[in-house]
Amino acid sequence: MIRPTVLSAALWAVLSSAHAENVAAPVAQEFDRVQVTATRTERALGDVAATVDVIDREQLDKQLANDIADLVRYEPGVSVTRSATRFGLGGFRIRGLDANRVLIQTDGIAMPKSFNIGSFANSSRNFTDLETLKRVEIVRGPASSLYGSDALGGVVAFVTKDPADYLKDGKDSYVGLKFGYDGDWKGLLGSVTTAFGGEHWSGMVNVNHHQGQETVNKGDVRTQDYTRTAPNPQERDGRSVLAKLVYAVDESQRFRLTVEGNEDTTDTDVYSAVNAGHPVAASRTTTDMTAHDKQSRTRLSFAHEMDALDAAFADSLNWQIYSQNSETTQITNEGRSNGSRRHRGFHFDQRVSGAQLQFNKRLQSGGVEHALTWGFDGALTDIRQKRDGYQVLANGNISSNISPDNFPVRDFPISKTTELGLYAQDEMRLADGRLSLVPGLRVDHYRLKPELDSIFSEDNPDMAVASLTKTSVSPKLGMVWRFDEQWSLFAGYAHGFRSPPYNDVNLGFTNLMFGYTAIPNPDLKPETSNGLELGVRYVSPVAYMSVSGYWNDYRDFIESQRYVGVNAQGLMVFQSQNIADARIYGAELKAGVDFGQLSDALQGWGLRGAVAWAHGQNRTEDVPLDSVDPLRGTVGLMYDRDDWGVELAGTFARRKDRVAAATAYRPAGYGVLDLMAHWQFAPGAKFNVGVFNLADRNYIDWSSITSTLAANSSVIDRYSNPGRTVSASVSVSW
Repeated sequence: MIRPTVLSAALWAVLSSAHAENVAAPVAQEFDRVQVTATRTERALGDVAATVDVIDREQLDKQLANDIADLVRYEPGVSVTRSATRFGLGGFRIRGLDANRVLIQTDGIAMPKSFNIGSFANSSRNFTDLETLKRVEIVRGPASSLYGSDALGGVVAFVTKDPADYLKDGKDSYVGLKFGYDGDWKGLLGSVTTAFGGEHWSGMVNVNHHQGQETVNKGDVRTQDYTRTAPNPQERDGRSVLAKLVYAVDESQRFRLTVEGNEDTTDTDVYSAVNAGHPVAASRTTTDMTAHDKQSRTRLSFAHEMDALDAAFADSLNWQIYSQNSETTQITNEGRSNGSRRHRGFHFDQRVSGAQLQFNKRLQSGGVEHALTWGFDGALTDIRQKRDGYQVLANGNISSNISPDNFPVRDFPISKTTELGLYAQDEMRLADGRLSLVPGLRVDHYRLKPELDSIFSEDNPDMAVASLTKTSVSPKLGMVWRFDEQWSLFAGYAHGFRSPPYNDVNLGFTNLMFGYTAIPNPDLKPETSNGLELGVRYVSPVAYMSVSGYWNDYRDFIESQRYVGVNAQGLMVFQSQNIADARIYGAELKAGVDFGQLSDALQGWGLRGAVAWAHGQNRTEDVPLDSVDPLRGTVGLMYDRDDWGVELAGTFARRKDRVAAATAYRPAGYGVLDLMAHWQFAPGAKFNVGVFNLADRNYIDWSSITSTLAANSSVIDRYSNPGRTVSASVSVSW
């Protein structure tokens, strides 16, 4: 049974237990769920001066969430961008900011960044197999005071499974099997998990595999050219592994070794790129195109936790060192109407080594309780990008020139970055516990060092690349005022920043044939934001409600490849520059009712809902911000017992009426219904099933349109969501 965005998985775990006695648990536990990301400490959601979503393993299973788009299906205000023709899911969008302006991390380690250039190179941020996770936390709004650069729009924190999650009630071993089917992409999924435990040692291995086809849509034009609206045919295959070994010195001290890896490959017949018969652009002469895309990520980390340090400077500490490598390879083969064939290759590799250290200390000063947190983050990253290719001409000759490129080329030099951060936070509880004040501060040092090689130098002669050193200070202040046991007010100010990206500082290419060049910009400033949020919460055994409003001002947004004039050689000059002055404000609501608290006859019945609205404006050019999603909401009516349950969940969205381009397509509003059920048919055995888009509606999410689409386009259905589909999973464990 799918939980809408406001549904507390922890609450429903309690409800399931309570239903065994035919007694519903109070809905107030919605805000009793524990989060870590927003404060770097374990705190109940009701004690956090921000909006945070927590989605745990039970909720992921009952949502049948197999990818990051499924993950936020019922989270208004959070969406996932998508390429409709080849590259698939991109990354998260939170309150109007997306791509590398949202920090994604796994077990505290930042995930790889995205990069794209042209039509044949698009490295996404979809590197996570959800089956390896036990919890996901989403912090909405700037979080640089704790996490530094890239947390300008918010944080998505993945937390992986541990051996202790399986070894409960005195068990010393565990074996679990899970099989599933995803109707959106005809995907078959399988998972095997084993765990063991003893007095000091414990460990686990989780292995997953999935394979399937293209994500379906409502397009019905199946031509093999640019007029196609049905999805391009794809074959998808992926696998992942998560292994952990834990040594517990005693009950308060643990060492943890983690090995994680995942790999995904996709083969695509890119029919939508075939344009040899285009009636307008006769110069477009692609007769066929196939693509092979592969991305992988490996991570090795070693962590140490001490819960009872009992020192003057800290009560507890945790640290970890890690190494993470990610690789994206995208191969494109293209036939041309002149008889030639083109082969292009895109490679984007990121290798990072880092260390993290955090201390926690509780103390009493007069009538004020302090929970101090301070620590250090450091990461060294090596980034390499290359485009390569050749073409076989009709006469059989081979050329490394595919206009406008003489391959191989780099669009920015090999880059090494150093990121160092120091942070401190004090959670103060005063006025007999009714008032919490949470000031925090982080200082970040960022250094970019490019390394020239022959590939970049030959493609960009006489271009001087730039090093960069920046220091940023990010303060924050949060407050929670508890009027009584049911009502509380929360407010917060947060400063965010994002360091100038390596590819904007040193973006470089020159095309004499077409008369343009791109030059570095060593004077780029960090992107910054100042955000305010104010909200009120109500919690009672019968119902809960949280409503908040936020206001974020952004400065010095970086616009890549901006035209700045003509140089002495007569070439048009492009350069990344700080230009944007933007503002995004909005409101979000979460609410729920436990009908079982009103009447014994309504035990098991519940209603949950959420809605998010945002308004964004590029104040420099006085046009709407296209990255802001339209108003969106969810609602769920459910009936839950101890071993089974069912839910009817609805999602609705308003028409996207504010778009920068006057002639751009604006998706219509929509409403869709999903029906889900879950059944625990034996001890350790569960079955979940869902029918999505019950009415088989044709609708389009704004986040699926990542570039301007004309209102009169003939391929609008290409961007549509799947129609009616069925997904299911069955799991057994012993």
